[in-house]
Amino acid sequence: MNAREILALRQRVRGALRAVFDGLGFLEVDTPVLATEVLPEAHIDPVPVSVDGGPRPTHYLQASPELLMKRLLAAGSGPIYQFARSFRAGEVGLQHDVEFVMLEWYAPQTSLDDAAGLLERLCHAVLGTVGVERTTCAAAFRHHAGTDPLAASAAELLATLRRSGVAVPASWAGLTEADLRDRAFELLLAEVVQPRLGHGRPTMLEAWPASQAAFARLDSSGTARRFELFVAGVELANGWEEDTDRTTLAARIDAANRARAAAGRDTLPVPERLLAAHGPAMPDGVGAALGFDRLAMLAAGVDSIDAVRCFTSRTA
Repeated sequence: MNAREILALRQRVRGALRAVFDGLGFLEVDTPVLATEVLPEAHIDPVPVSVDGGPRPTHYLQASPELLMKRLLAAGSGPIYQFARSFRAGEVGLQHDVEFVMLEWYAPQTSLDDAAGLLERLCHAVLGTVGVERTTCAAAFRHHAGTDPLAASAAELLATLRRSGVAVPASWAGLTEADLRDRAFELLLAEVVQPRLGHGRPTMLEAWPASQAAFARLDSSGTARRFELFVAGVELANGWEEDTDRTTLAARIDAANRARAAAGRDTLPVPERLLAAHGPAMPDGVGAALGFDRLAMLAAGVDSIDAVRCFTSRTA
């Protein structure tokens, strides 16, 4: 595609998505790209920026608008969405880049059932798909990898990786049982399960292990009320029913920083204003993020986000 064709494609996709959200009463918002707070996550490195070269605190290019959109929720914004410029250090590949566009939304007083309906509408509007297949991590892993990630030990998950022809990294030697289970789960998902999901219609993968909860609430069975959406083997979106408890959020941020330190990454400052926003003022509901560039890629029938962007982090 030439530059005009790419711009027209992105305009069509963005317009179709906006029509769905606007029709449902969401407000489109803008939040700062540059902020003093960042949401610590174990496997995502934000981009630090020195502002004005003076003694001011380090700012960060936001890895997603989550932190600031949640502060809007606590301030009474109601349902909101945003096409946000997002930044993640060191992420470059066919479907990754340091800078990309994230479509993120928050729907107070909704559940994963509501999220499934919204995802169905979004995918239909852009890709023409009909329906969304909903399955659990346990069912998908049993079907595609022959193991139950909720019940299997680390040794059993490692054996499943080897049986599937996936090499186990030597760097995993010495990891704890819990860390091994998490790493094996993530690698099995990426290499064995994910490529088989979302063919024919999008697949919504639900009921995640508690250790993979991120900031999702846990249900009575101990699984996380989290989802990831796959289309033609591509991870397109993820989200969860939010845990709005301040103490829980603080504990998960601490766990993320401990995981960063164990992996040799710098720890990140605790986002105190985000923590303060949690509690009674923070509404229950679903938050979700969708890779806009990946959706445009799928709409164009290509396998690289670079094919549907006029600039990349390597050419800008």
